[in-house]
Amino acid sequence: MMKIKVNENFAALKESYLFSEIGKRVRAYKEAHPEKKVIRLGIGDVTLPLAPVVVSAMEKAVKEMGVKETFRGYPPEYGHDFLREAISAYYKRKGVKVAAGDVFVSDGAKSDVGNIVDILGKNTVLIPSPVYPVYMDSNVMSGNKIELLEESEADGFLGSPCVLDGETYVIYICSPNNPTGATYDRAGLKEWVDYALESGSLIIFDSAYEAFIHGDYPHSIYEIEGAEKCAIEICSFSKTAGFTGTRCAWTVVPETLETESGFSLKKLWARRQATKFNGVSYPVQRGAEAALSEEGVKECAALVDYYMENARLISEALSEKGVWHTGGVCSPYIWLKCPNGLSGWEFFDLLLEKVQIVGTPGEGFGDAGSGYFRLTAFGSREDTMEAVNRLKTIL
Repeated sequence: MMKIKVNENFAALKESYLFSEIGKRVRAYKEAHPEKKVIRLGIGDVTLPLAPVVVSAMEKAVKEMGVKETFRGYPPEYGHDFLREAISAYYKRKGVKVAAGDVFVSDGAKSDVGNIVDILGKNTVLIPSPVYPVYMDSNVMSGNKIELLEESEADGFLGSPCVLDGETYVIYICSPNNPTGATYDRAGLKEWVDYALESGSLIIFDSAYEAFIHGDYPHSIYEIEGAEKCAIEICSFSKTAGFTGTRCAWTVVPETLETESGFSLKKLWARRQATKFNGVSYPVQRGAEAALSEEGVKECAALVDYYMENARLISEALSEKGVWHTGGVCSPYIWLKCPNGLSGWEFFDLLLEKVQIVGTPGEGFGDAGSGYFRLTAFGSREDTMEAVNRLKTIL
Protein backbone atom coordinates (compact mmCIF):
# COMPACT_ATOMS: atom_id res chain seq x y z
CA MET A 1 0.00 0.00 0.00
CA MET A 2 1.46 3.36 -1.06
CA LYS A 3 1.80 6.12 1.51
CA ILE A 4 1.99 8.98 -0.97
CA LYS A 5 -0.50 11.84 -0.90
CA VAL A 6 -2.65 12.67 -3.90
CA ASN A 7 -4.59 15.70 -5.04
CA GLU A 8 -7.77 15.04 -3.11
CA ASN A 9 -9.60 17.75 -5.05
CA PHE A 10 -10.15 15.12 -7.73
CA ALA A 11 -12.52 13.37 -5.32
CA ALA A 12 -14.80 16.42 -5.55
CA LEU A 13 -15.31 15.96 -9.28
CA LYS A 14 -18.65 14.67 -10.41
CA GLU A 15 -18.40 11.39 -12.25
CA SER A 16 -18.15 12.09 -15.97
CA TYR A 17 -20.97 9.86 -17.10
CA LEU A 18 -22.71 11.94 -19.78
CA PHE A 19 -21.23 10.62 -22.99
CA SER A 20 -20.61 7.13 -21.62
CA GLU A 21 -24.30 6.97 -20.68
CA ILE A 22 -25.27 8.27 -24.12
CA GLY A 23 -23.09 5.61 -25.73
CA LYS A 24 -24.57 2.90 -23.53
CA ARG A 25 -28.15 3.82 -24.45
CA VAL A 26 -27.37 4.12 -28.15
CA ARG A 27 -25.57 0.75 -28.23
CA ALA A 28 -28.48 -0.95 -26.47
CA TYR A 29 -30.96 0.54 -28.92
CA LYS A 30 -28.92 -0.45 -31.98
CA GLU A 31 -28.52 -3.99 -30.71
CA ALA A 32 -32.28 -4.24 -30.27
CA HIS A 33 -33.04 -2.50 -33.59
CA PRO A 34 -30.19 -3.23 -36.03
CA GLU A 35 -32.40 -2.32 -38.99
CA LYS A 36 -32.81 1.30 -37.81
CA LYS A 37 -30.54 4.11 -38.98
CA VAL A 38 -29.44 6.25 -36.03
CA ILE A 39 -28.48 9.86 -36.81
CA ARG A 40 -26.05 11.48 -34.39
CA LEU A 41 -26.51 15.19 -33.77
CA GLY A 42 -24.93 15.17 -30.34
CA ILE A 43 -21.20 15.15 -30.95
CA GLY A 44 -19.31 18.45 -31.07
CA ASP A 45 -16.77 17.19 -33.60
CA VAL A 46 -16.30 18.24 -37.21
CA THR A 47 -16.91 15.79 -40.06
CA LEU A 48 -15.64 17.59 -43.18
CA PRO A 49 -12.02 17.07 -44.32
CA LEU A 50 -9.28 19.67 -44.00
CA ALA A 51 -9.21 22.46 -46.58
CA PRO A 52 -6.99 21.73 -49.63
CA VAL A 53 -4.64 24.63 -48.93
CA VAL A 54 -4.09 23.29 -45.41
CA VAL A 55 -3.35 19.78 -46.65
CA SER A 56 -0.89 21.12 -49.23
CA ALA A 57 0.95 23.15 -46.61
CA MET A 58 1.19 20.15 -44.29
CA GLU A 59 2.41 17.88 -47.07
CA LYS A 60 5.12 20.38 -47.97
CA ALA A 61 6.16 20.69 -44.33
CA VAL A 62 6.34 16.91 -43.88
CA LYS A 63 8.62 16.67 -46.93
CA GLU A 64 10.82 19.38 -45.40
CA MET A 65 11.13 17.21 -42.30
CA GLY A 66 12.54 14.44 -44.51
CA VAL A 67 15.43 16.55 -45.80
CA LYS A 68 18.51 17.28 -43.72
CA GLU A 69 18.73 20.94 -44.77
CA THR A 70 15.11 21.73 -43.80
CA PHE A 71 14.58 19.29 -40.93
CA ARG A 72 13.41 20.86 -37.67
CA GLY A 73 13.58 19.48 -34.15
CA TYR A 74 11.74 20.77 -31.09
CA PRO A 75 9.36 23.60 -31.99
CA PRO A 76 9.44 26.79 -29.91
CA GLU A 77 7.26 26.43 -26.80
CA TYR A 78 5.36 29.59 -27.71
CA GLY A 79 4.90 28.75 -31.39
CA HIS A 80 6.88 29.41 -34.55
CA ASP A 81 7.14 33.11 -35.37
CA PHE A 82 5.50 32.57 -38.76
CA LEU A 83 2.29 31.34 -37.10
CA ARG A 84 2.29 33.92 -34.31
CA GLU A 85 2.63 36.64 -36.94
CA ALA A 86 -0.13 35.07 -39.06
CA ILE A 87 -2.46 35.08 -36.03
CA SER A 88 -1.59 38.71 -35.30
CA ALA A 89 -2.38 39.57 -38.94
CA TYR A 90 -5.67 37.65 -38.67
CA TYR A 91 -6.70 39.92 -35.81
CA LYS A 92 -5.53 43.00 -37.71
CA ARG A 93 -7.84 42.16 -40.63
CA LYS A 94 -10.68 42.26 -38.09
CA GLY A 95 -9.58 45.66 -36.84
CA VAL A 96 -8.05 44.30 -33.63
CA LYS A 97 -4.49 44.98 -32.48
CA VAL A 98 -2.80 41.89 -31.02
CA ALA A 99 1.00 41.75 -30.92
CA ALA A 100 2.56 38.56 -32.27
CA GLY A 101 4.64 38.37 -29.10
CA ASP A 102 1.45 38.14 -27.01
CA VAL A 103 0.31 35.03 -28.91
CA PHE A 104 1.06 31.55 -27.52
CA VAL A 105 0.42 28.57 -29.81
CA SER A 106 -0.82 25.34 -28.22
CA ASP A 107 -2.32 21.95 -29.02
CA GLY A 108 -5.90 22.96 -28.23
CA ALA A 109 -8.21 25.49 -26.61
CA LYS A 110 -9.34 22.83 -24.15
CA SER A 111 -5.74 22.40 -23.00
CA ASP A 112 -5.26 26.12 -22.47
CA VAL A 113 -8.60 26.62 -20.72
CA GLY A 114 -7.68 23.80 -18.35
CA ASN A 115 -4.05 24.83 -17.91
CA ILE A 116 -4.52 28.56 -17.37
CA VAL A 117 -5.37 27.90 -13.72
CA ASP A 118 -1.72 26.91 -13.23
CA ILE A 119 -0.67 30.57 -13.18
CA LEU A 120 -3.52 31.80 -10.97
CA GLY A 121 -3.80 31.71 -7.20
CA LYS A 122 -6.77 30.91 -4.95
CA ASN A 123 -9.25 33.28 -6.50
CA THR A 124 -13.02 33.02 -6.48
CA VAL A 125 -14.03 31.79 -9.91
CA LEU A 126 -17.25 32.86 -11.63
CA ILE A 127 -18.55 30.36 -14.17
CA PRO A 128 -21.72 30.67 -16.25
CA SER A 129 -24.14 27.74 -16.17
CA PRO A 130 -24.95 25.79 -18.32
CA VAL A 131 -21.25 25.38 -18.93
CA TYR A 132 -18.53 23.68 -20.93
CA PRO A 133 -17.33 21.14 -18.33
CA VAL A 134 -13.60 21.95 -18.48
CA TYR A 135 -14.17 25.39 -16.87
CA MET A 136 -15.69 23.79 -13.83
CA ASP A 137 -13.56 20.66 -13.61
CA SER A 138 -10.17 22.35 -13.96
CA ASN A 139 -10.99 24.68 -11.08
CA VAL A 140 -12.37 21.87 -8.94
CA MET A 141 -9.09 20.02 -9.52
CA SER A 142 -7.22 23.07 -8.24
CA GLY A 143 -9.43 23.44 -5.18
CA ASN A 144 -10.68 26.88 -6.16
CA LYS A 145 -13.84 28.44 -4.79
CA ILE A 146 -16.47 28.46 -7.52
CA GLU A 147 -19.60 30.55 -7.90
CA LEU A 148 -22.09 29.82 -10.66
CA LEU A 149 -23.83 32.51 -12.68
CA GLU A 150 -27.00 30.69 -13.62
CA GLU A 151 -28.32 31.74 -17.01
CA SER A 152 -31.79 31.01 -18.30
CA GLU A 153 -34.34 31.38 -21.05
CA ALA A 154 -35.29 34.73 -19.51
CA ASP A 155 -31.91 36.30 -20.33
CA GLY A 156 -31.35 34.28 -23.51
CA PHE A 157 -28.64 32.35 -21.66
CA LEU A 158 -26.49 35.47 -21.62
CA GLY A 159 -25.65 36.39 -18.05
CA SER A 160 -24.89 39.95 -16.96
CA PRO A 161 -22.66 41.37 -14.21
CA CYS A 162 -25.57 43.54 -13.04
CA VAL A 163 -26.38 40.84 -10.46
CA LEU A 164 -22.89 41.08 -8.91
CA ASP A 165 -21.72 43.31 -6.07
CA GLY A 166 -18.28 44.31 -7.27
CA GLU A 167 -16.38 41.25 -6.05
CA THR A 168 -13.09 40.29 -7.69
CA TYR A 169 -13.35 37.12 -9.78
CA VAL A 170 -11.70 35.06 -12.44
CA ILE A 171 -14.58 35.16 -14.92
CA TYR A 172 -15.13 32.60 -17.69
CA ILE A 173 -17.00 33.78 -20.78
CA CYS A 174 -17.62 31.73 -23.92
CA SER A 175 -19.14 33.59 -26.88
CA PRO A 176 -20.57 32.08 -29.04
CA ASN A 177 -21.38 29.76 -26.18
CA ASN A 178 -21.01 26.01 -25.92
CA PRO A 179 -23.56 24.50 -25.29
CA THR A 180 -26.20 27.21 -25.75
CA GLY A 181 -24.97 28.98 -28.90
CA ALA A 182 -25.91 32.33 -27.32
CA THR A 183 -23.66 35.22 -28.41
CA TYR A 184 -22.89 38.51 -26.70
CA ASP A 185 -23.34 41.76 -28.60
CA ARG A 186 -20.91 44.61 -28.03
CA ALA A 187 -22.96 46.20 -25.29
CA GLY A 188 -23.25 42.92 -23.40
CA LEU A 189 -19.54 42.20 -23.63
CA LYS A 190 -18.69 45.79 -22.67
CA GLU A 191 -20.61 45.29 -19.42
CA TRP A 192 -18.27 42.45 -18.51
CA VAL A 193 -15.12 44.34 -19.48
CA ASP A 194 -16.23 47.39 -17.51
CA TYR A 195 -17.01 45.19 -14.51
CA ALA A 196 -13.61 43.49 -14.70
CA LEU A 197 -11.78 46.81 -14.91
CA GLU A 198 -13.70 48.26 -11.95
CA SER A 199 -13.41 45.18 -9.73
CA GLY A 200 -9.87 44.14 -10.64
CA SER A 201 -11.14 40.86 -12.12
CA LEU A 202 -9.67 38.74 -14.91
CA ILE A 203 -11.76 37.46 -17.83
CA ILE A 204 -10.90 34.18 -19.52
CA PHE A 205 -12.57 34.63 -22.90
CA ASP A 206 -13.17 31.49 -24.96
CA SER A 207 -13.68 32.49 -28.60
CA ALA A 208 -13.31 29.01 -30.13
CA TYR A 209 -16.46 29.52 -32.24
CA GLU A 210 -15.84 33.08 -33.41
CA ALA A 211 -15.65 32.03 -37.09
CA PHE A 212 -19.31 30.98 -36.93
CA ILE A 213 -20.53 34.47 -36.06
CA HIS A 214 -22.94 36.11 -38.50
CA GLY A 215 -23.92 39.72 -37.96
CA ASP A 216 -22.51 42.59 -35.94
CA TYR A 217 -21.18 40.71 -32.94
CA PRO A 218 -17.65 40.93 -31.55
CA HIS A 219 -15.34 38.13 -32.68
CA SER A 220 -12.74 39.04 -30.08
CA ILE A 221 -12.99 40.54 -26.61
CA TYR A 222 -10.21 42.91 -27.66
CA GLU A 223 -12.75 44.72 -29.82
CA ILE A 224 -13.98 46.15 -26.53
CA GLU A 225 -12.05 49.12 -25.14
CA GLY A 226 -9.95 48.25 -22.11
CA ALA A 227 -10.09 44.48 -22.58
CA GLU A 228 -6.32 44.29 -23.04
CA LYS A 229 -6.03 45.26 -19.35
CA CYS A 230 -8.36 42.58 -18.00
CA ALA A 231 -8.74 39.66 -20.43
CA ILE A 232 -6.99 36.59 -21.75
CA GLU A 233 -8.41 35.25 -25.01
CA ILE A 234 -8.29 31.61 -26.09
CA CYS A 235 -9.11 30.59 -29.66
CA SER A 236 -8.78 27.47 -31.77
CA PHE A 237 -8.37 26.04 -35.24
CA SER A 238 -10.49 23.01 -34.27
CA LYS A 239 -13.88 24.17 -35.49
CA THR A 240 -12.73 27.06 -37.70
CA ALA A 241 -10.43 24.92 -39.85
CA GLY A 242 -11.40 21.38 -38.89
CA PHE A 243 -8.35 20.73 -36.69
CA THR A 244 -10.10 18.59 -34.06
CA GLY A 245 -7.92 15.65 -35.07
CA THR A 246 -4.84 17.76 -35.86
CA ARG A 247 -4.68 19.94 -32.73
CA CYS A 248 -3.70 23.58 -32.84
CA ALA A 249 -4.94 26.66 -30.97
CA TRP A 250 -3.68 29.89 -29.47
CA THR A 251 -3.96 32.00 -26.36
CA VAL A 252 -3.45 35.76 -26.22
CA VAL A 253 -1.95 37.10 -22.99
CA PRO A 254 -1.38 40.84 -23.44
CA GLU A 255 1.72 42.53 -22.08
CA THR A 256 -0.62 44.92 -20.26
CA LEU A 257 -2.05 42.24 -17.92
CA GLU A 258 -0.41 42.91 -14.56
CA THR A 259 -1.54 42.25 -11.00
CA GLU A 260 -1.40 44.91 -8.28
CA SER A 261 1.39 42.88 -6.69
CA GLY A 262 3.50 43.37 -9.82
CA PHE A 263 3.16 40.02 -11.57
CA SER A 264 2.94 39.91 -15.36
CA LEU A 265 0.46 37.23 -16.48
CA LYS A 266 2.26 37.03 -19.81
CA LYS A 267 5.55 36.19 -18.11
CA LEU A 268 3.86 33.64 -15.87
CA TRP A 269 2.16 31.92 -18.83
CA ALA A 270 5.41 31.95 -20.81
CA ARG A 271 7.20 30.32 -17.89
CA ARG A 272 4.44 27.74 -17.47
CA GLN A 273 4.53 26.81 -21.15
CA ALA A 274 8.31 26.64 -21.26
CA THR A 275 8.24 24.22 -18.33
CA LYS A 276 5.27 22.00 -19.13
CA PHE A 277 4.77 22.20 -22.91
CA ASN A 278 6.99 21.23 -25.81
CA GLY A 279 5.19 22.97 -28.62
CA VAL A 280 3.04 22.02 -31.63
CA SER A 281 4.60 20.09 -34.50
CA TYR A 282 6.02 22.02 -37.44
CA PRO A 283 3.72 20.47 -40.11
CA VAL A 284 0.62 21.30 -38.04
CA GLN A 285 1.77 24.89 -37.54
CA ARG A 286 2.37 25.26 -41.27
CA GLY A 287 -1.15 23.96 -41.87
CA ALA A 288 -2.52 26.46 -39.36
CA GLU A 289 -0.61 29.26 -41.05
CA ALA A 290 -2.16 28.24 -44.38
CA ALA A 291 -5.64 28.25 -42.81
CA LEU A 292 -5.12 31.95 -42.01
CA SER A 293 -3.90 32.88 -45.50
CA GLU A 294 -6.28 34.66 -47.89
CA GLU A 295 -7.00 31.41 -49.72
CA GLY A 296 -7.19 29.44 -46.49
CA VAL A 297 -9.72 31.78 -44.90
CA LYS A 298 -11.96 31.39 -47.95
CA GLU A 299 -11.69 27.59 -47.97
CA CYS A 300 -12.27 27.33 -44.22
CA ALA A 301 -15.21 29.74 -44.47
CA ALA A 302 -16.81 27.30 -46.90
CA LEU A 303 -16.56 24.56 -44.25
CA VAL A 304 -18.14 26.86 -41.67
CA ASP A 305 -20.91 27.84 -44.11
CA TYR A 306 -21.71 24.17 -44.68
CA TYR A 307 -22.21 23.57 -40.97
CA MET A 308 -24.15 26.80 -40.53
CA GLU A 309 -26.56 25.79 -43.28
CA ASN A 310 -27.16 22.60 -41.31
CA ALA A 311 -27.78 24.76 -38.24
CA ARG A 312 -30.22 26.93 -40.17
CA LEU A 313 -32.20 23.89 -41.27
CA ILE A 314 -32.49 22.62 -37.69
CA SER A 315 -33.34 26.06 -36.30
CA GLU A 316 -35.94 26.65 -39.00
CA ALA A 317 -37.67 23.38 -38.18
CA LEU A 318 -37.76 24.21 -34.46
CA SER A 319 -39.17 27.67 -35.17
CA GLU A 320 -41.81 26.15 -37.44
CA LYS A 321 -42.89 23.90 -34.60
CA GLY A 322 -42.82 26.66 -32.00
CA VAL A 323 -39.93 25.19 -30.00
CA TRP A 324 -37.94 27.79 -28.04
CA HIS A 325 -34.21 27.70 -28.80
CA THR A 326 -31.02 29.70 -29.01
CA GLY A 327 -28.01 29.21 -31.28
CA GLY A 328 -28.02 28.25 -34.93
CA VAL A 329 -27.26 31.81 -36.06
CA CYS A 330 -23.74 32.45 -34.72
CA SER A 331 -23.02 28.93 -33.56
CA PRO A 332 -23.09 25.31 -34.80
CA TYR A 333 -25.02 24.44 -31.63
CA ILE A 334 -28.77 24.62 -31.14
CA TRP A 335 -30.00 24.74 -27.55
CA LEU A 336 -33.69 23.94 -27.28
CA LYS A 337 -36.28 23.73 -24.56
CA CYS A 338 -37.57 20.19 -24.28
CA PRO A 339 -41.26 20.01 -25.25
CA ASN A 340 -44.07 19.11 -22.87
CA GLY A 341 -41.96 19.65 -19.75
CA LEU A 342 -39.68 16.69 -20.47
CA SER A 343 -36.26 16.45 -18.88
CA GLY A 344 -33.23 16.32 -21.14
CA TRP A 345 -32.85 12.57 -20.58
CA GLU A 346 -36.55 11.92 -21.20
CA PHE A 347 -36.34 13.84 -24.47
CA PHE A 348 -33.17 11.93 -25.34
CA ASP A 349 -35.00 8.62 -24.96
CA LEU A 350 -37.99 9.91 -26.94
CA LEU A 351 -35.81 11.01 -29.86
CA LEU A 352 -33.88 7.75 -29.89
CA GLU A 353 -36.92 5.49 -29.61
CA LYS A 354 -39.28 7.33 -31.94
CA VAL A 355 -37.09 8.93 -34.61
CA GLN A 356 -33.58 7.51 -34.00
CA ILE A 357 -31.87 10.87 -33.40
CA VAL A 358 -29.09 11.28 -30.83
CA GLY A 359 -28.49 14.61 -29.11
CA THR A 360 -27.11 15.74 -25.75
CA PRO A 361 -29.27 16.24 -22.63
CA GLY A 362 -28.82 19.67 -21.09
CA GLU A 363 -28.33 18.11 -17.65
CA GLY A 364 -24.85 17.14 -18.82
CA PHE A 365 -23.85 20.80 -18.73
CA GLY A 366 -24.99 21.51 -15.19
CA ASP A 367 -28.19 21.91 -13.23
CA ALA A 368 -29.16 25.05 -15.18
CA GLY A 369 -29.34 22.86 -18.29
CA SER A 370 -32.12 20.72 -16.87
CA GLY A 371 -35.05 20.52 -19.28
CA TYR A 372 -32.97 21.62 -22.27
CA PHE A 373 -31.23 19.77 -25.08
CA ARG A 374 -28.27 20.39 -27.41
CA LEU A 375 -28.21 19.49 -31.09
CA THR A 376 -25.18 20.08 -33.30
CA ALA A 377 -24.79 20.98 -36.95
CA PHE A 378 -21.64 18.96 -37.61
CA GLY A 379 -23.31 16.08 -39.43
CA SER A 380 -23.58 15.61 -43.18
CA ARG A 381 -26.19 17.60 -45.11
CA GLU A 382 -28.05 14.44 -45.99
CA ASP A 383 -28.22 13.25 -42.37
CA THR A 384 -29.20 16.71 -41.16
CA MET A 385 -32.06 17.01 -43.64
CA GLU A 386 -33.29 13.53 -42.76
CA ALA A 387 -33.06 14.36 -39.04
CA VAL A 388 -35.04 17.57 -39.58
CA ASN A 389 -37.82 15.66 -41.33
CA ARG A 390 -37.90 13.12 -38.52
CA LEU A 391 -37.98 15.83 -35.85
CA LYS A 392 -41.01 17.46 -37.46
CA THR A 393 -43.01 14.28 -37.00
CA ILE A 394 -42.79 14.35 -33.20
CA LEU A 395 -42.52 18.03 -32.24
